[in-house]
Amino acid sequence: MSNATGITPVGRIIETPACVAEGAAWLAAAEPRFARALERTGPLPLRRRQDGFRPLLSAIVSQQVSVAAADAIWARLETARLTGPRAIVVASDEELRACGLSRQKIRYARALAQARLPYRSLRDASDEEVVAALVEVPGIGRWTAEIYAMFSLGRADVFAPADLALQEAARLLFELEARPTERELREMAAPWSPWRAVAARLLWAYYRVAKEREGIR
Repeated sequence: MSNATGITPVGRIIETPACVAEGAAWLAAAEPRFARALERTGPLPLRRRQDGFRPLLSAIVSQQVSVAAADAIWARLETARLTGPRAIVVASDEELRACGLSRQKIRYARALAQARLPYRSLRDASDEEVVAALVEVPGIGRWTAEIYAMFSLGRADVFAPADLALQEAARLLFELEARPTERELREMAAPWSPWRAVAARLLWAYYRVAKEREGIR
């Protein structure tokens, strides 16, 4: 449980827009390119979500499809009331496919529904413990686990360097010759600690204004 400063035994937790603004100010002071990016993006979004089954299912839905396509699939799942673990288990493949899920994503959704992850205890686990627990579930890779840690658990210092929009935004903002690899971007992001999750928000926002499209749901 966090205290009034948003600090927990597992590190800083982003809970309010003021937390994001604090991180953005720190990044702007540490890196002039971030300061210039903020002039274009304006205030950064909070992007906090509930934790538990739904956001992980949503992340699986979002894998390897556009933001618009993911939104459409999720809307159909909600309309069909197929966003809870029990509903996923009892639904037929045909019902799930009608909502837009591929055969592979149906398998992943069922694996998640049957995994019985300890969602409450993950709130107090370290960032790496969260990632390690989540990637045990088929269909959840490190990217999905890091997105969950960032947005559903509010971890302030988690980054997702495998994200293509983050890689492209970093290329544009830092005027790199090529899009950085996951490893290169992870190393590049090290100096942005302890606010790497805010750096991700800033890069996604910069991607949106530079490319005129959303980088993440």
